[in-house]
Amino acid sequence: MSFIRPEARAALWRWRELLLAGSTGLLGLTWALGSYGVLALTGWALIVIAVIIAVIGAQRLRFRLGAGGPGVVQVDEGQVAYFGPLTGGGIALSELERLTLDHTAKPAHWLLEQPGHGTLAIPVNATNSDALFDAFASLPGLRVERMLAELHGKGTHQVVIWERASTRPAQHRLH
Repeated sequence: MSFIRPEARAALWRWRELLLAGSTGLLGLTWALGSYGVLALTGWALIVIAVIIAVIGAQRLRFRLGAGGPGVVQVDEGQVAYFGPLTGGGIALSELERLTLDHTAKPAHWLLEQPGHGTLAIPVNATNSDALFDAFASLPGLRVERMLAELHGKGTHQVVIWERASTRPAQHRLH
């Protein structure tokens, strides 16, 4: 028996990192301003930790577009698996060559390409798709803010978010 409505619980769960940052920051502020010595230093450290949690939480909040889309995503030990109603598959993050966001699909899809495998298309609103944030953030050189900006953009084409080695030809200069 639960005393919280499922919709309210889902909203609280969506904002969990920012709620944690706020409560940690409030505790740290209370300790920093209301005491002396080691407890005051601990309070200032908690405030710094709260700011870091808030920044990361804000990025994760922007990545979550909701659930209820087709299929389920599972991320386990560097392996991204998608189980969809029509397609599915798995990709090893260590072997990933290109990450693309396809705005032409409805809903938008993440396209993960690995040599020797077909392209794995994952809807952005698939169940447990928020686990992809950590998986994508671990890719070397990925710019998280650019990924989030493209995710919330209303483009009409595919956008390459990350690429291991550029497969496009080098620019030829005239001089």
